[in-house]
Amino acid sequence: GLSHGTNVWVNNAQDLIKKGYATLDEVISTRDDIMLYLIKKGVIPKHAFTIMERVRKGKGLRDEDIQEMKGNNVPDWYIESCKKIKYMFPKGHAVAYVMMAVRIAYFKVYYPKAYYATYFTVRADDFDADLICKGKNAVRAKIKEIQNMGNNASKKDNDLLTILEIANEMYCRGINVLPVDLYKSDSVKFLIKDEEILPPLNALQGVGDTAAKSIVSARENGEFLSKEDLRERAKISKTVIQVLDNHGCLKGFPETNQLSLF
Repeated sequence: GLSHGTNVWVNNAQDLIKKGYATLDEVISTRDDIMLYLIKKGVIPKHAFTIMERVRKGKGLRDEDIQEMKGNNVPDWYIESCKKIKYMFPKGHAVAYVMMAVRIAYFKVYYPKAYYATYFTVRADDFDADLICKGKNAVRAKIKEIQNMGNNASKKDNDLLTILEIANEMYCRGINVLPVDLYKSDSVKFLIKDEEILPPLNALQGVGDTAAKSIVSARENGEFLSKEDLRERAKISKTVIQVLDNHGCLKGFPETNQLSLF
């Protein structure tokens, strides 16, 4: 509840705890807390519910709400806290998030390869296979480069930074990333191959989901004879061919199907 609401922890409960006005169990963390606390203080139940609804929707408090709260000895810090909240979870929702976090943490600790493969599949729209496949040192160098940009870093840079930090963590746990493979990589899912992570075709910058899926569909009809054959059968652009070639996916591929006799 504290971490997923808006103005619930930051600029609110966190400051109250630091300044000694309240303890962790006294600050507002979920919308249910407000109604139950106000009823306990003596506020009319229906009014307590109305106040809770106004606060959790970010509508603040009316003068009559404040008067009734003060009339029932609700402390000023609590009233001010209610005024700052813009959105907050119900307790059941917050509990569900915690339970999910525990499940995810369990897989991260005990099934790390499955965790990272799934994380990158679901979250890593900005995964750069060319960079990350180069290993831990390359990843760390890029992390430092983006961090040194400070406020000049773009949203794309910051999104990539998050992915790189996870990739660095993965490398530190002894899990490596394989190069993208034209025949073995999935179109959009990260796979576990030989105890390592195999990125999908769309993990290459410049290869979109449509092109990746088209390649996977075309390869089901047999190996590609050349770059020209790949481009025509998969109906992909020369740019995608160039991206695949630069990554090493087309090593040994002739340009065309024609054979030179001399």
